[in-house]
Amino acid sequence: QEPLVESGGGSVQAGGSLRLSCAASGWYYTRHCVAWFRQTPGQEREAVATIYIGGGSTYYVDSVKGRFTISHDNRENTVNLQMNYLKPEDAAMYYCAADGSAERCRIIADFNYWGQGKQVTVSS
Repeated sequence: QEPLVESGGGSVQAGGSLRLSCAASGWYYTRHCVAWFRQTPGQEREAVATIYIGGGSTYYVDSVKGRFTISHDNRENTVNLQMNYLKPEDAAMYYCAADGSAERCRIIADFNYWGQGKQVTVSS
């Protein structure tokens, strides 16, 4: 059983919106750091947004500020990434990651759990 199960994503025209969800499978988000990363072929993986479930603090990479929102849904036990005003340069494989250490939200590295990835395609 995969610890993180992603859903959502897909294809949209530039300016449109998509939503990604990352469900904790068989466990509950509590004081975890959860992050969304993205990667395109030949490029390094980039951290897009993080949220610390224990306190609610968030981080966004500059390129998505004002357009993307990361949130935790306690009832659904998911961490969601709402992506608005999408641009072609947002197209990538998106991965969620989680770790029980709050430190991960500071260094944004060395996450223990990873999702399988969801493709986001944005056409111009």
